[in-house]
Amino acid sequence: MYHAAVFTQTLVPGGSLLVIMLWALVPLAALLFLLAALRTSAWLATLIVSAISIPLAIFVWGSPTNGTLHAYLYGGLQGVWSIDWITFWGLIIFNTLVVTGDFERFKQWMVRQATADVRIQTIMLAWAFGALLEGLVGFGYPWAVVVPILVGLGIVDLDAIRVAALANNAPVSYGALGAPIIALAAVTGLPLMALSASVGHIVAVLAILPPWVLIYLVTDWQGMIEAWPLAIVASASYIAGQWPVAQYLGPYLPDLSGALVSFWVLFVFVKYWKPATIRGFGGAPLAAAGAGGGGAVLMNGGMPDAPVGGRSAASVAVAPPVAGEGLKVWLPYIVLIAVVVAWTGPWSHLPGISMLKLQVGAISSVTHQISSSTFNFTPLSGGTSILASWLLILLMLRPSARDIQTVFAKTFHQMWGALLVGFFIFGVAYVFVYAGMANSLAYALSKIGPWFVVLAPILGWIGVALSGSNTSTNAMFGPVQAVTGGLLKLPVLLLPSFNSVGAEVGKPIAPQTASIGVATSRFVRSEGQVIRHNMGWTFIMLGYLILISLLFYLVFPGAMAL
Repeated sequence: MYHAAVFTQTLVPGGSLLVIMLWALVPLAALLFLLAALRTSAWLATLIVSAISIPLAIFVWGSPTNGTLHAYLYGGLQGVWSIDWITFWGLIIFNTLVVTGDFERFKQWMVRQATADVRIQTIMLAWAFGALLEGLVGFGYPWAVVVPILVGLGIVDLDAIRVAALANNAPVSYGALGAPIIALAAVTGLPLMALSASVGHIVAVLAILPPWVLIYLVTDWQGMIEAWPLAIVASASYIAGQWPVAQYLGPYLPDLSGALVSFWVLFVFVKYWKPATIRGFGGAPLAAAGAGGGGAVLMNGGMPDAPVGGRSAASVAVAPPVAGEGLKVWLPYIVLIAVVVAWTGPWSHLPGISMLKLQVGAISSVTHQISSSTFNFTPLSGGTSILASWLLILLMLRPSARDIQTVFAKTFHQMWGALLVGFFIFGVAYVFVYAGMANSLAYALSKIGPWFVVLAPILGWIGVALSGSNTSTNAMFGPVQAVTGGLLKLPVLLLPSFNSVGAEVGKPIAPQTASIGVATSRFVRSEGQVIRHNMGWTFIMLGYLILISLLFYLVFPGAMAL
């Protein structure tokens, strides 16, 4: 049912393609300027851009006021339900584990499994453990949690931040329980499962490189060459856990499954394989006395002893294994995965149950078919499955009522701005699509020709580098990428998917991500120094991604087709 009259979009209002392209860029430019230059809070920036976009839609593109306001409202509601409802319960689970002390026990156990070799520590903690945190929470938390651990193991703090940031490259598109992919599907109208699969193809290739980079960063060339089996096992195990889930189960769990498989494969692998020389940070060989057996143990209430001679003095202490401890600390994450898989898998009809559907339509200036801006209230969607997981985790951990109150208070304090962003950014995105602004901008960009495939990941990289959010980048640029691809007769999933993965590789230089990520380091309010330190390797990852985009365009276009 349409709740406003259907209107016909105009592709080039006023007759000048250049002028209308510049008008269409105003909301995007305003958002990036507010976030990057003025450092405005994201919720306020998206509210201001809302106030800019709605008059542009009405007075420049001629969209009806009633329809435009309906589109904005439905977009905001869709953002709340499809994104906020997921990320809120994901953070509730994380904070429950933190408040009850379960996460600290999990972290301590993870550290004990790494050997004294800094390369193994880095891969198991920054790569596998970091992917788990990204999949569950996102928003820079993997940096904030992993960095102090790496510093305690002897990695210089600025380099520890870079390692944590680059290790976080591969998981970002499926971060916060799939929020970026869900956002991309909502604003483009493309099938969620198809987007999950196409992004999974790209991430599987992208994930080959980071373990090599991480090992190089902590031990230089010689250490990397020595540890080539570790790099191969790290990437292959993550892909083995991530890719099938992305292909067949959807976007909610690829990071968690990738992290789980990667960690346990590495856990077994390093029991049988050891590098010829045990090395600390910088590649310096470690004394045999510190190299044998188990892993580093965090002391002093979770903070490691100060590094001595390029490594933690605490790292020579070995905790005796406890039978069943591994299963116990992993159990909440296993419960989450099991419930979400059972609830949202292809065999389940629960996420498709709709109680209310509100939509407003426009005749597209590109396809000349009705394009709908829809809020679909599906009460048993993925976010509700995460709520159900949390309830089961409560039964396992049995926190007090006071603990639960603390969890909700902490989560609202952390997330109230992000919850507002979910409403505002989706409202803007829906107006952008409804009024025809996305079509006009895409029409202008299509004049570049098929080699726009090279620019697709760059746009994603720019968007997240300035906005700090893969989800927001997909919401704003996703419709433009999708329409541009259609005009150029490219595989329909190609450009939107590379927009999302381009946003992955821009994360290490995103100011908002960095501001959260450095919260547990001495670089609080010194994000600029961190971003400069990360910049060079981010360009290398972007160049690698551009090569991947050409690979799929020229060799495997079928992987990006519906």
